[in-house]
Amino acid sequence: MDLRTMTQSLVTLAEDNMAFFSSQGPGETARRLSGVFAGVREQALGLEPTLGRLLSVAHLFDLDAETPANGYRSLVHTARCCLGHLLHKSRYVASNRRSIFFRTSHNLAELEAYLAALTQLRALAYYAQHLLATNQPGRLFFEGDERLIADFLHEYVTLHKGCFYGRCLGFQFTPAIRPFLQTISIGLVSFGEHYKRNETGLSVTASSLFTGGRFAIDPELRGAEFERIVQNLDVHFWKAFWNITEIQVLSSLANMASATVRVSRLLSLPPTAFEMPLTADPKVTVTISPPLAHTGPGPVLVRLISYDLREGQDSEALSRLVRSEGPRSLELRSRPQQAPRSRCLVVHIHGGGFVAQTSKSHEPYLKSWAQELGAPILSIDYSLAPEAPFPRALEECFYAYCWAVKHCALLGSTGERICLAGDSAGGNLCFTVSLRAAAYGVRLPDGIMAAYPATMLQATASPSRLLSLMDPLLPLSILSKCVSAYAGGETEDHSDSGQKALGMMGLVQRDTAVLFRDLRLGASSWLNSFLELSGHKSHPNSVPIAEPMRCSVSETALAQPEGPLGTDSLKGLTLHDLSLRGSSETPDTPELSLSAEARGYSTPSAINFLLRPEVASEESEAGAELSTKDRVQGLCAAFPEGFHPRRSSHGAKRMTPYSSPIVKNPFMSPLLAPDGMLQILPPVHIVACALDPMLDDSVMFARRLRSLGQPVTLRVVEDLPHGFLSLAALCHETRQAAALCVEHIRLVLNPPGPPV
Repeated sequence: MDLRTMTQSLVTLAEDNMAFFSSQGPGETARRLSGVFAGVREQALGLEPTLGRLLSVAHLFDLDAETPANGYRSLVHTARCCLGHLLHKSRYVASNRRSIFFRTSHNLAELEAYLAALTQLRALAYYAQHLLATNQPGRLFFEGDERLIADFLHEYVTLHKGCFYGRCLGFQFTPAIRPFLQTISIGLVSFGEHYKRNETGLSVTASSLFTGGRFAIDPELRGAEFERIVQNLDVHFWKAFWNITEIQVLSSLANMASATVRVSRLLSLPPTAFEMPLTADPKVTVTISPPLAHTGPGPVLVRLISYDLREGQDSEALSRLVRSEGPRSLELRSRPQQAPRSRCLVVHIHGGGFVAQTSKSHEPYLKSWAQELGAPILSIDYSLAPEAPFPRALEECFYAYCWAVKHCALLGSTGERICLAGDSAGGNLCFTVSLRAAAYGVRLPDGIMAAYPATMLQATASPSRLLSLMDPLLPLSILSKCVSAYAGGETEDHSDSGQKALGMMGLVQRDTAVLFRDLRLGASSWLNSFLELSGHKSHPNSVPIAEPMRCSVSETALAQPEGPLGTDSLKGLTLHDLSLRGSSETPDTPELSLSAEARGYSTPSAINFLLRPEVASEESEAGAELSTKDRVQGLCAAFPEGFHPRRSSHGAKRMTPYSSPIVKNPFMSPLLAPDGMLQILPPVHIVACALDPMLDDSVMFARRLRSLGQPVTLRVVEDLPHGFLSLAALCHETRQAAALCVEHIRLVLNPPGPPV
């Protein structure tokens, strides 16, 4: 169904439902249903022309006719998904509204949630239109005046986001992935309640299991809490949360479901310099020094994974490098003899936003790769930010790559064909390691496979970046925090001395008595949360008892003064009611149209996650001349009269900026590398996600390489989130996408011969 037909069908159904519920008398439920359908009609009619204009020019930003993908297309597709859901729900209401089994409250809550999402998507469409009008022709990333960029990003980050993390969570993705995203969001907000509570290790995870129940049954509360956590907690929280998969118990369970391999050994490469021959003249060598940045010389950890035990992998020289990981389950079956060395080698660099995860987190799909490719894989455990900012990770990855090339025989390979492969931040490091290898004059990999790579770390806007407003895995503030940490802008843990972010050892070493104590406290908290909910329903005037021992960040944020709506659960509040919580005045009209809702939107926060320090100082000096509110109103002039998106009422506690000009360094943002550097890259194969906020990174990087005559392919998978490789075993769609990555690695290792 084309966009215009979908919009007209939705408007017709909305008008029919609006007329029906308007005729049902003065009841509150009927009034709200009539109002929500009036809002749906208003937003659908306002959104359709803008989407049509974006779609009419989207083809100008594609890599080629066979690869129709860019941020403008993705934004239109996402809006169509929202319109499609509202169309389906409107049809259901029209068909069942007279039935005695019609669940009025459930359908009303879902309609209100998707109406809020549609309103925010309409705002994003106007922002995309603004980018289209101000960008240079054919460019996806905004390259105008830095002050304008900062103002645009400031305006964008003040939008309300909670509606995308509640009932609408993951609506744009394939249905098979949505239960996983819901589980992640519940786990995240529950984890956030216990973060910085002087709890360590497994107790945080265990306690979260007991306190997550209320977030599972209350999507609106979950969405509001998710938004608070995203905007207020620092990079150390995300580091701790993402590293949950490193717990021995969880990693063992993941490995049980993965392919069985003969070799999976953690190696520690000593920090000693060695010589490498130059490609141009093998008789001349260059010294490869060990990593030195920030922390001085230190070993580099790598993991060797091989489906078969190959020659060299059980050598004494390699055994001396093995680092103990503690007790590991026996995965190996005896084989009569060693396999010969493979002619191929894969050097893998994991993702994790430069701040989290290790090769262990990515081991399940790497084992499958080793089996399918028949080649050993060396995965690099580089040091993570903020403790080890740029260029430490690059130095370690380059050192490990050169070591693998020189000592490939120990790894079970002859090294005839070498592929660099990585995902997300690892994809970025694959490009920059290759650039560094070219600068040193040593052997380049025979090809690169990068899955959803980050190639532009400079603070700027693009149409696909707008998707970060609703992405549960890559919200904009998280992107900013990770890049700030990698750039060296966030090097300290701001929490109290007794409340540090969870470290790897803290997750796995736990005193049994303390664990059971926290399990007991967690169970008590879980029961109290349900008793409290029941108490609120039975005794609306009762005063909740505060926890006597300690209060989490999220609980403090929730402890707001009682507004005109009382202290009832957010689940019982309408979209109109939620807007009243951020407003000191009640709108005169009770109808739930978006124009009415906007009368109560809160003033945008003065904090900009993406402002550079010089821009921030300029703003403070020019405050008397031009207030933040005035600038935001200037940007809002692009909105049609009467339309106002919802604003976030949760400001950040402190700024987490892209704080260093080093983000323009081509070894940090390879998209900004000069032509001369990019022309020496080996063949590049990129697998991107259509709904990924990083999509434009892949599209623009591929377009630059194509314009330089460099061999490059771009494959874009539909309806999957960023990070699908780690979800490869989750559903059929993720398995297909992971197989696509394997296919491109195979093209590097076994290139097709010339036609006969």
